Amino acid sequence: MKFREFFSTWDGIVRENRFHRLVIGGLIISNVLAALAAFRTERSVILVPPGLNKEVEVTRNRASAEFKQAWGLFLSELLGNITPGTVDFIRQTLAPMLASSIYQEVMEDLTRQVEEIKRNQVSLSFQPAEVLYEEETDKVFVTGRLRAQGPGSRPVDTIRTYEFIVDINDYRPLIRHIDGYPGRPRTKEQLKNAEQNS
Repeated sequence: MKFREFFSTWDGIVRENRFHRLVIGGLIISNVLAALAAFRTERSVILVPPGLNKEVEVTRNRASAEFKQAWGLFLSELLGNITPGTVDFIRQTLAPMLASSIYQEVMEDLTRQVEEIKRNQVSLSFQPAEVLYEEETDKVFVTGRLRAQGPGSRPVDTIRTYEFIVDINDYRPLIRHIDGYPGRPRTKEQLKNAEQNS
C-alpha cells in the first residue's frame, strides 16, 4: 500500500490525527516536566571574591569551602584589627551577620572588649598566616600573629587562631559560631591527639 493513497482515505486521516494527538500530548507532558525541573533547580552563583584566585560557588543555602574560607579571613581581619576608634564600626558590621543563637553572647563579649580597649587605649593588629577549612565540622580556622600595643608600651606578639562556622541564608553569610584563642587551630584531629597524649 502506498502512503500517499493511504493518507488520502478517511481511515488514513483519522489514524494520522490520532498519532498527532499522542505526539502533542507527549510534548505537553515533557514541557510540564521540564518546567517543574527548572523551578526546582536551585540556582548557583559563581563569584570570584577579592583575595581568591579561583571561583567559589554559592547557592541559596550552601557555599563552597573557598567561600567560607574567604569569609573567615575577612572576619578574622575585622576582629583582629581593633583600635579604640574602630570598635563601634566593627560591632555594626558584625551584628547583621550573626545567627540569633549567638547574637546576644557575641554582642556582650564585644561590649566587654570594647570597654577594655577604650579604657586601656589598646590597639590590636592581626596578620593572618594560614586559613584552614575542616569539612567534618564545617569550621574555618584562621591563624596568624596578633600584636597588642598600648600607648607608650612595647608591642606584645602572640599566635592567635580565630574559629568560625559560616552558613549561608538566602545567599548571605550567617555566622553560627565564633571563637578566638591563643595558639594553633583546635581541629578535630588536634583535639583527638591532645586527648590521646594526656
